[in-house]
Amino acid sequence: MRVYNVGMSKVIVHIDLNAFFARCEEIKDPSLENKPVAIGHDGRGGIVSTCSYAARKFGVSSAMPMFKAKQLCPNLIIIPGDYHYYSSMSKKFFNFVRRYTKLVEPASIDECFADFTETVKGQSDVVFFFRKLQADLFKETGLKCSIGVSTTRFLAKMASDYQKPMGLTIIHKRDIENILFPLKVESMFGVGKRTAPRLKSIGIKTIGDLYQKLESDDEDVKNITGKFFYTLKEWLEGKGSDEIELEKWDPKSIGNSTTLPYDTDNKVKIKEYFLELAKEVSERAIKEDKLGHTVQIVVKDQAFKSFNKSTTFDNPTNKWETIYDVACALYEKNFSRMTLRLVGITLQNLIDYQEMAVQMSLFDYSKHEEESATKLLINDLNRSLKKPLLKRASEVKKDGNKRRR
Repeated sequence: MRVYNVGMSKVIVHIDLNAFFARCEEIKDPSLENKPVAIGHDGRGGIVSTCSYAARKFGVSSAMPMFKAKQLCPNLIIIPGDYHYYSSMSKKFFNFVRRYTKLVEPASIDECFADFTETVKGQSDVVFFFRKLQADLFKETGLKCSIGVSTTRFLAKMASDYQKPMGLTIIHKRDIENILFPLKVESMFGVGKRTAPRLKSIGIKTIGDLYQKLESDDEDVKNITGKFFYTLKEWLEGKGSDEIELEKWDPKSIGNSTTLPYDTDNKVKIKEYFLELAKEVSERAIKEDKLGHTVQIVVKDQAFKSFNKSTTFDNPTNKWETIYDVACALYEKNFSRMTLRLVGITLQNLIDYQEMAVQMSLFDYSKHEEESATKLLINDLNRSLKKPLLKRASEVKKDGNKRRR
């Protein structure tokens, strides 16, 4: 089929790397090509992070317990994962896409949304253009991708999922009914693993079934989807967002984020990622001789929606222990019930360590920070006791010296 003009006001593209972690391992070791490979840890509690398409043919899937994956595929090759290498390959991918357009929004380590409106202007054959993009990415990096092209983020995402691997799908508004409505309801972006069974329980099997209920303001569907009811309806009418969110560079902050291997609401796992991020942010701040007054965390839910919360304190820090404790407290208070796909930590309102040293030239900073934290804790306890019963040891010593004089 030859396409000479996409005929869209905006051209929003979703590019999804196919079986990214597994593909990276194939690039490192070509002998793994076409073999069932799973990334993750073996043994008790092991989970499949992702797997090759050869493994998927046996029923293996992401977030599956590794013992079950081995039952389905006895010859499964299990690889712990080289996340440093995956990160470097991800950077190559994003740098490649940015050669075509600067309007790129990373959605995770292996996928992005991008605005190609200006890029495709003047292209006589849009299908050929995106096929060449796929081929060039593969030639330069060895990575394979599926591409979805449409007018909104939702439709572009659905288009990239429509054909895998190495798929290319263009969805116009007029194509929604023919392409999307016959698909199973659980394949709809935004309908989570918990929501799909509830929709099926009231007879909704396909996306088309769901739209009929949305259009008729069905009360059962409203109860199941909540505030998301009208968003789903708009998406299926081609009215979703077509905006690309660009991450702004902030010279007054140091931050790191990571996309989770699979969407999860497991608090223990999520806090493990916060611990890694806190140490990374702390290390960068120490290297740059920076201290921060504010710790902010950012999370993304299953629908790629971002949320953030922050805490500001008087005494700036770059200690990972403090950053981690604050991040966990913010997470517990605000996002602990959410299923997340990305978490991040940013140290903000930075000052130079030298600047702090000048301000506190008569004190040892690390000692002061520790003592300040202790003093705050004692003050809180005294307030709760309604009597000034507790003091720091140094204060007791001073009082004793005064008495002896």
